Formats: sequence, structure tokens, C-alpha cells
Amino acid sequence: MTKRSLPLGLALFGLACAGDGPAMPSPSSPTASWLEDPDEIASGGAATVFDASRTAFAQAIPGLPPALEDDFFVGNALFNRGWVIAPASVIDMDGLGPIFNATNCSGCHLRDGRGRPPERADEPFSSMLLRLSVPGRDTRGGPSPEPTYGGQLQIATIPGVPVEGVPRVSYEELTGRYADGEPYTLRRPRYAIEALAKGPLADGAMISPRVAPHMVGLGLLEAVDEDELLERADPDDRDGDGISGRANRVWDAVEGRVAIGRFGWKANQANLRQQTAAAFNGDIGITSSLFLDEPCTAAQGECLAAPRGETVPQLRQGFLNAVVTYSATLAVPARRHPARADVQRGKRLFANAGCPACHTPVMRTGSHPAIPQLSHQTIRPFTDLLLHDMGPGLADDRPDFEADGREWRTPPLWGLGLVPVVNRHNLLLHDGRARGFAEAVLWHGGE
Repeated sequence: MTKRSLPLGLALFGLACAGDGPAMPSPSSPTASWLEDPDEIASGGAATVFDASRTAFAQAIPGLPPALEDDFFVGNALFNRGWVIAPASVIDMDGLGPIFNATNCSGCHLRDGRGRPPERADEPFSSMLLRLSVPGRDTRGGPSPEPTYGGQLQIATIPGVPVEGVPRVSYEELTGRYADGEPYTLRRPRYAIEALAKGPLADGAMISPRVAPHMVGLGLLEAVDEDELLERADPDDRDGDGISGRANRVWDAVEGRVAIGRFGWKANQANLRQQTAAAFNGDIGITSSLFLDEPCTAAQGECLAAPRGETVPQLRQGFLNAVVTYSATLAVPARRHPARADVQRGKRLFANAGCPACHTPVMRTGSHPAIPQLSHQTIRPFTDLLLHDMGPGLADDRPDFEADGREWRTPPLWGLGLVPVVNRHNLLLHDGRARGFAEAVLWHGGE
């Protein structure tokens, strides 16, 4: 696999700053057609909404029929409603834990938006988590869970169950200069886990941080045909452009087979149903038809002995269906001021620097089997949903199915400009280390 080293992306960003990059694309190229896209304001095609307020990420796509609109509102209520400890008088919403990170989905995805790391060393993790694993693979080809604490550190428990541990993050400041001499600083995170309840992590244990991404446009991304994703993959860099994106192949628990991954920071989830059920299970401790066991390990006797409640599985199938529909039908906010001169200049610099090679500007959805409003839409997500080598600076050194320790899925860029409005911060990348777009670009390495 051919890789091109760009330490911290300085060369890439220097091109953009100096405006001295590759020649502009030819008029017939896909990038050129994007540069002159008259409909770019409609980021989600017909699934676009014109809302730039704090509720910009929480809107349903226009034109839903009554049945789907009902599911959207039920799913929204379930997304925001807190689960409680079993047994409780409301058995439809009990079964929290025994170990968990949040009591509801919005605990991490506030206003359907983006999480962030703690601002202080002593601040608890509220919308960020730590994945755990040891070398090797599980029976489905995914990461092998850490034997004592499982695949994810849980920071909360119900009474009688010890908290697994207390995660901490600290930062080292790095300094550098742009190509024109202007100085910049970056912050490199360091993670530690204090007060581990069952002793130290296993030898060789790997820790990988994750902040919750914003939720818009997920149904549209699921509706993109697999052939279109694979057409963009170039794992051996046969075209010699230094970009070698590849698809992750993961276990699809819904279909019971290996499939192309497209959700999650390493594209380790094949579809929204599995992504949703896995989040209920791993983050809230709620079982479903896809994940029938709480995330307790054999070493956690108190967790295994804790009460479960009367409903098995704890998440009713109709509830899971409603939350999946809700997640799939969250609309994409329109682009703001696309014709403004500074926006157009940034667009040209984005193209000159080669960003569209991974952050694909335009895609076309196929036929969605359940939600016609997501079908056959021209969308502008700025992602190829493929894995790319991001270099040593962003490496977590933790494989996830076929993704290696330096690879990450290209995250969609649509809606990111509204994160400061919705979530009151502008912390980017998978762990929120970047304080804005400039720092995010500077961390780009590898390809």
C-alpha cells in the first residue's frame, strides 16, 4: 500500500495557506462539477432543512408520511428519555446498567449534536468514552475485549456494582509554524484510567478515545449503494495519487454476515439498526434483540448478579424501530452563504489542497427500502465512508475489524459549522483534540 507522509499535515495546510497547490481541476472532472454546483446549498438533497439555530440537528426530513412522522416523534422521545434502574413501576423504561456511560442517548448526543472531551483534568467524561481491547480478534473478527473490563470503560453503575474506573485526559502542547511563518499550537492528549475496580488492565491493553459525533444525515449515508462506496476505494493506490481509501468489512448482526462498514469512527458498524442497538447496549446497558446480554465480563460478579427487570430484552422491538427511524430521518442543515466570496475562496483552497480525494463532496443515494424520502437524492456529505491512513499523530494503535491502528473513516463534514451553535464548542476529530478546523487539518498525516 502506497502512503505519502505529511507530518501533522503541515505540507497540506501550507498549500492551502500559500495558494500554491496543484492546478485547478479540469472542467470535465467530478471536482470541477462540484466547484460549480448550483444546488450545493441543499446538502441533503430533498432531506435538507433551513435551520441554523440550536435545534439545527434535531429536525425531521421534510415530507415524511404520517406513519414515519409518528415514529420520528416516538424515537425522539426515547432518544431523550432517561432509563431507570430495574425493577421500576414503568417497566418499559427500566433495566439501566448495571454498568453504563449515560442514562439516555442525548446524554452523549446533546441536541443530536457532537460530544466533547473534558475541559479540565478533573472533569468527568460526559459525552466521550474509551474503547478497550487486547491484541487479537473476537469470534466475529472484531477487536478482542479487555478480559476484565470488556470492550468499553463504563464510568457509572447502579447501586451495589463497583464503578469500573475513572478516565482522565491531559494535554501536551505542541508548537509549529505555517508555511508563511505564522505560529500555531496543537494539543496532544494523554489518557489514563484511575481507581480500576478489578485491578490493572491486561498486558498489551489498548485504549482508544471516542467523542459522540453529530447525528444528521445518517439515513442518507445508509442509502448510498455499496457499489458506489467500493468504486471510490483504491487500497493499492493504483492511480498513484497517494490516497488509498479502503472499505472496512465488519460483522453485520442484522443480516448475520460480513458486510461493508459505514458508521462509527472506524466504520465498524454496517447499518443504523446495529449501530443503535450497540449504543443502547454498550453505553446504557440496555439489551435488545441484537444484543441480549449486558456488557458484564466474567470478572464482574456484582454486575452479573444485578437485577435485570421483567422485560427481556429490555428494549422493546417497537422502541428500537422508532429510534432507528428517528436516527435515519434527522435532516441535514443547509449550507450557509455558499456564494459569499470568502466561502468560495475557501472552497477553491479546499479543492487545491486535495481534500475532496477523501472528503467526497457529492454522492447519490440509491433506493432506501423503508423511507422513500431518502432515495435517489444528490447529497453533499464530504465523506467517502472509507478508511484512510491518518499517520502516527492520530493513530490509536488499535485495530477494529480490518481497520488498522492508523486508519480512520473519513467523517462527514456537513453541518460541522453549526456545532458551535448547537453544542457551544468547536472541538473536532475523533477525540476532540482539535480546537477548530485549522488544528484538525494540521493533524492530518499519512495519506
